[in-house]
Amino acid sequence: MSAATNKKLLQDIFAAAANPDPAARDRALFTASLADDAKWVVTGQYSWSRTFAGKESILNDLHGHVRSRLRDRSRTVAHRFIADGDVVVVEAKGDNVTKEGVRYDNDYCLVFRLEDGRIKEIREYCDSILTEKALGPFPQGAKRATG
Repeated sequence: MSAATNKKLLQDIFAAAANPDPAARDRALFTASLADDAKWVVTGQYSWSRTFAGKESILNDLHGHVRSRLRDRSRTVAHRFIADGDVVVVEAKGDNVTKEGVRYDNDYCLVFRLEDGRIKEIREYCDSILTEKALGPFPQGAKRATG
């Protein structure tokens, strides 16, 4: 796939998932575009730093835990997309509130690697202190990220 095609896919994914109307938000394109053997690497040296290997782990372990901590209206709004071949870099800002009423508006740099129109890898860079302050430490169980 071309860089422009990969960039358009990520733009469509973020537009659908960050719709200003919570009832119209749709994460189906993200789920459909995620390769079964994809991995999501949360970078850094804190409790969330680990690799979520496989589509099910990304959707259930990572996203499931995040959803369990946030109110239903959560979203991440992308404001910059940079594409080069099979890599698309997305800068985004969270628009979230925890179930306890704490704002969680993290800044993200997400590096997506695509293969044949499918997301194979995501590397997440964010404010780790804010993540642990708002969402708490990540539950034990998953392996720590190594790369």
